[in-house]
Amino acid sequence: MGNKFKSMGLIGLGMVAGVAASMQFSAIAQKSGTPLPLEELRQLSDVFGLIKSDYVEDVDDKKLVQEAIAGMVSSLDPHSVYLDKKAFKEMRESVQGKFVGIGIEVGMEDGYVKVVSPIEDSPAFKAGIKAGDLITRIDNAPMKGLSLDEAIKKMRGEPHTKLVLTLSRKGEDKPVVVPVMREEIRVQSVKAKMVEPDYAWLRISQFQEPTVEDMAKKVTALYAQNPNIKGMVLDLRNDPGGVVPGAIGVSAAFLPKDVVVVSTNGQLLDSKQTLYARPEFYAGRHPGDPLQKLPAALKSVPLVVLVNSGSASASEIVAGALQDYKRATIMGSQTFGKGSVQTLRQLTADTAVKLTTARYYTPNGRAIQAKGIVPDMAIDDTPDGEGIDSLRLREADLEKHLANGNGEEEVKSRNGRVDELEEEQRILALARKHKPIEFGSKEDFPLAQALNHLKGLPVKLAKADAPVAAAAKPEEKAAKK
Repeated sequence: MGNKFKSMGLIGLGMVAGVAASMQFSAIAQKSGTPLPLEELRQLSDVFGLIKSDYVEDVDDKKLVQEAIAGMVSSLDPHSVYLDKKAFKEMRESVQGKFVGIGIEVGMEDGYVKVVSPIEDSPAFKAGIKAGDLITRIDNAPMKGLSLDEAIKKMRGEPHTKLVLTLSRKGEDKPVVVPVMREEIRVQSVKAKMVEPDYAWLRISQFQEPTVEDMAKKVTALYAQNPNIKGMVLDLRNDPGGVVPGAIGVSAAFLPKDVVVVSTNGQLLDSKQTLYARPEFYAGRHPGDPLQKLPAALKSVPLVVLVNSGSASASEIVAGALQDYKRATIMGSQTFGKGSVQTLRQLTADTAVKLTTARYYTPNGRAIQAKGIVPDMAIDDTPDGEGIDSLRLREADLEKHLANGNGEEEVKSRNGRVDELEEEQRILALARKHKPIEFGSKEDFPLAQALNHLKGLPVKLAKADAPVAAAAKPEEKAAKK
């Protein structure tokens, strides 16, 4: 009898919590003007009570509520996520350019974590983890069914601790087992050098808070080394994005002052914004204008932007803006297509929700979401063919991805197309013959083609029939919603 009363009390507690939540939600509903589904909220309260009373073992109330929040947010799209205390701390560290982990950018596919790209010079990169690998186990624990956030938590940890990843890799008959040591990842987001006399290479691997200032220093150093640079390659391949002010600053370095770099559109008034090539949009916490002392020649130097299917988010903002203003020739393969804005809404001092609140649009009004940036010139990643890049995951391949919004065709990767299975096997066999591309090296085929274009020499275009289009003309600008 005592247990029965205890169960009834717990269910009652859940119902009271549900009623209280409903009252709070009612206030939110009045604010949003949308009636809330009270019947479903009652069901949520009932399930909470049933778990507390009938589940095989006791479950912490806070854990139940946090998991309910996490599930609700993650059901929206692949980029909306609930950040608990640990995840929130790690996100802030990542934005600052450092975190403890193995150094990979990841997404979800078929219930598994999929490697979008390893971060250059990270433990994962050195261990040979490749873009496209599926992580099936971590320390022999299955990953199937875990959320992306849960999987990331398992890969994070204390510095100098080891974990073992079991990978499913295309072209391999057996699972690939890779031991990796966690380290503090300090991402060097900007690299620059003269790759040939009079020709410069500027690589941005990720957009972080220090990116604009670091870029300005490295570009200034290049011009001090050679004041008469004839051409520059801005390399955004495998750049997964990052902070938007970094993208605005990099774009502003090459564009005229005060022009539109990107706009956003969503439900809320503050999600309808236009961002310009002005210091207030990219300087961040740094006083003054970090681009003020850049050489004037940077505004007119012939420019090529290299992109691939690993170029996402902030890197697509840069490529789209430079393409719309015809400031650069975009070369490579179609980008990832992550054109949505995630806004951080802090819930407590230590927790937050990262929520998709808007879509990005290029200056000419092109939606990036689920389509990406189509290069002006399609270039394979090896001399023998398009290589592995065409098989990689794109935004349009992700489950529950946000639609384009402009009614434009969404571009998926070639994964899973039965009629091209033989071609995929050929490409994979070819890729195994080539060592991974070291960006900026003499063996970097796309870079060599970019330099040929800058010099007016013939360029070896992609062999495959990839979709290629020039930048949209200003008169083709789509109307904002």
